[in-house]
Amino acid sequence: MCGIIGLLLADEDAWVNQLLFDGLTVLQHRGQDAAGMVTAERMRLHLRKDNGMVRDVFEQHHMTELRGNVGLGHVRYPTAGSSSCAEAQPLYTNYPHGICVAHNGNLTNTDTLYEEMTKKQRHVNTDSDSELLLNCFAEFLTKHESGTNGNKKSIVEAVFATCTDLMQQCKGGYATVYLINGVGLVGFRDPHGIRPLVFGCRATDPADKGKKWTTESMQQAGNKKLDYCIASESVAIDALGFQLVRDVKAGEAFFVDMNTGQCHVRTCVKDATPAPCIFEYVYFARPDSIMDGVSVYETRLIMGEKLADKIRRVYPDTHDEIDVVIPIPDTARTCALQAAYCLNKPFREGFIKNRYIARTFIMPGQAKRKKSVRLKLNTIKPEFAGKNVLLVDDSIVRGTTANEIVQMAREAGARKVFFSSAAPPIRYPNIYGIDIPTREELIAYERKEDEIASMIGCDWVIYQDLPDLEDSISKCAAAEQPLTEFDTSCFSGTYVTGEKIGDEYFTNLFNMRNDDAKQKRDNGGGDNSSRMKPMASNDGCESIPNSAK
Repeated sequence: MCGIIGLLLADEDAWVNQLLFDGLTVLQHRGQDAAGMVTAERMRLHLRKDNGMVRDVFEQHHMTELRGNVGLGHVRYPTAGSSSCAEAQPLYTNYPHGICVAHNGNLTNTDTLYEEMTKKQRHVNTDSDSELLLNCFAEFLTKHESGTNGNKKSIVEAVFATCTDLMQQCKGGYATVYLINGVGLVGFRDPHGIRPLVFGCRATDPADKGKKWTTESMQQAGNKKLDYCIASESVAIDALGFQLVRDVKAGEAFFVDMNTGQCHVRTCVKDATPAPCIFEYVYFARPDSIMDGVSVYETRLIMGEKLADKIRRVYPDTHDEIDVVIPIPDTARTCALQAAYCLNKPFREGFIKNRYIARTFIMPGQAKRKKSVRLKLNTIKPEFAGKNVLLVDDSIVRGTTANEIVQMAREAGARKVFFSSAAPPIRYPNIYGIDIPTREELIAYERKEDEIASMIGCDWVIYQDLPDLEDSISKCAAAEQPLTEFDTSCFSGTYVTGEKIGDEYFTNLFNMRNDDAKQKRDNGGGDNSSRMKPMASNDGCESIPNSAK
């Protein structure tokens, strides 16, 4: 999972770097492996990216070099390719115009795309599917701008035709933002809208301050009256002082012409079938985000209600034993609070989180995940001593964190430990950008709840039912923007893009993306028969060094 942001300011003398930095900091929860930003200063591109947190990658001397009124930002954790800093984003290609991309998601037909780009003499320098997206976009834009297909188009028409071609050719879940040097910003979502993307604006004319902007009024503004922002989550738009307009719809593209200040929004795939990733609402998104018109916070409250209902239904005699409900911070707090209210049990904070430790679920490597659990959390012992404790977590993936947490609760004096998950059992790999690629790594794969309880060391474990989880989100959707379908592949094994468990794709996925394979690759080893390349050192743009000049 990654966080992306794009900004274009109407004032050509303004610098967008601080806004990008602040936006990436707000999106830091979406990826902590690497960060990067690129800015455009009157046709000159400036790039800075590296492994690490936003606050560590960008120092003062980097920021002063990142000049310009338009730019992209990206925070990453690796699901495809490697964790090499060369695969940190934004990525860059010089033709046509000079194009940079920030991408969130995962492509599922990378081998086919790689062959197509090779045939067209496009050089793909890394194993990142984001670089394939970049080259596909560049290739299609060249075709439509130059008229090589016999139909030369204006830049606006060329951009939307490019987005249409790309969506038809690239399978998977993706939300992307492109900076086309000297042209503008482009953002779009895949035809299922699996990965999130929203856009907003703010007025530069004092006469327009306080105006409520819509898609239509934005498109009519022009004449460089607006600053524009496009990002993974609405919290980034809110934090930067922009007004949230709406989500980019499934199969839709958003383009801002930096020369006119005009924005354009168009549906590129007419038969798009929205199916956003349900795991965004459970875990990844911040609770104060609005996704596809739905408050993430409100969905988590309903998840807590439904979880409490199931606990009462499944354990009618033993749920009264619960003395206290304790969340696993931070994501599960909202759900746990409502579950405690519905169960008529006290809600207590029993774990204190060290906020300077990375989220263990998205830390690359199982050994690192396990080691960091106790560094990340510490118990408030009086809340456990002599009590029967119901722990509420957002999900149980590999079971590493759950096992350590149960041990910590018992060491703090808990008499009994019950464990509940706001999400259903995760039994299948996710192929759209979440790092749960292999079934063998999932604790719920081919196991019943009593077996899972034994493995993590609790007295019993209970999961949310999938229909209840879907209903938690659908209930919060507005009547004019209903949400009835979701990508639930990691729970159901059904993939909205058509892949089937057992396909060769999943075998290849396991060979490339399990923890051992990643470790070997990052250490320079691995299977030489694959198309994995040696680690690259850098790529493109006006790369700014790590040390001050």
